[in-house]
Amino acid sequence: MALRNHKLWRSLMTLEGLTRYSRSYSSKPMVDSKKLRSTILKRISNRAKYYPVKGMVPVANEVLMARTFLIRGVSTLLEIFPVWACKHCPEVYIGEKGHLIRSCGGFRHHAKNQPHEWIKGSLKDILLPVEAFHLGSMFQNVVKHNERFDFERVSAVVELCLQAGADPTSESLSSSNLNSNPVENAILGAETLSPHDLTLIAGGTLRAWETLRSGVKKLLLVYPVKVCKHCSEVHVGLSGHKARLCGVFKYESWRGAHFWKKAEVDDLVPPKVVWSRRPQDPPVLVEEGRNFYGHAPAVVDLCTKAGVIAPSNYFCMMKVHGLPPPTPV
Repeated sequence: MALRNHKLWRSLMTLEGLTRYSRSYSSKPMVDSKKLRSTILKRISNRAKYYPVKGMVPVANEVLMARTFLIRGVSTLLEIFPVWACKHCPEVYIGEKGHLIRSCGGFRHHAKNQPHEWIKGSLKDILLPVEAFHLGSMFQNVVKHNERFDFERVSAVVELCLQAGADPTSESLSSSNLNSNPVENAILGAETLSPHDLTLIAGGTLRAWETLRSGVKKLLLVYPVKVCKHCSEVHVGLSGHKARLCGVFKYESWRGAHFWKKAEVDDLVPPKVVWSRRPQDPPVLVEEGRNFYGHAPAVVDLCTKAGVIAPSNYFCMMKVHGLPPPTPV
């Protein structure tokens, strides 16, 4: 009898616990999906009221101005210092003649450790152009594949600044262009400049380079920018576009669709690292000393050729205090 009462008591306690901790379901009707969709779209449209962020408008204008000074400064220095580009790979070198380091990978990397075949370089070899679709606003509809020719392609930095509230009628948008003739952007009579004036121009160019990269870094903290994982395509906006422009050779099974990720500063302002010749290096860099030579962004190396001291954050890359290469016996 006692055992029977004990089992009955346990069953009652279990039933009470289930009743206490059970989830109660409401008998209210389900939410209308059409009304919910309109509410979501209304919230998205209201979010556009907070953009562009007023505090970032001066940063966007500063970035545009720095970009203009950078293009003009590099174009002026290119009139004095020769730049060489390899005919078969993206290698670039700044000096009287190309180096002898066997680092050419050939067209589409079909070769390895081959000598370079140098040709005259240009502005686009120093400042790599990165373009994106020009949108009317950040909250515009996603660009579809069949609409890819309906949108103009502009510099990704310019598009970022425009979405950040920069003045669209600014002279910095039309006065300097990477696709234009470098002579048009250069200062008239660059060959007659004194070494002191050339150093001043190089110093301003280097400051414009640092201002441009730091300003883009600040804008990326506020405005979304995407870059493809498998190519260099950049899109400035909430989500990447649907234009199937990726994977012409390697990713054909994806029908050219991009795989987007968050963009960094180097995706919008590529540094284009080149071999940098130090005072302790030979006049022409050779293959035997490649482990001793340093590197630097092309803009930084070009400015140092004019007598400017590079910022300390590049010293490790440039191996400023490194050992000289061994002299051949």
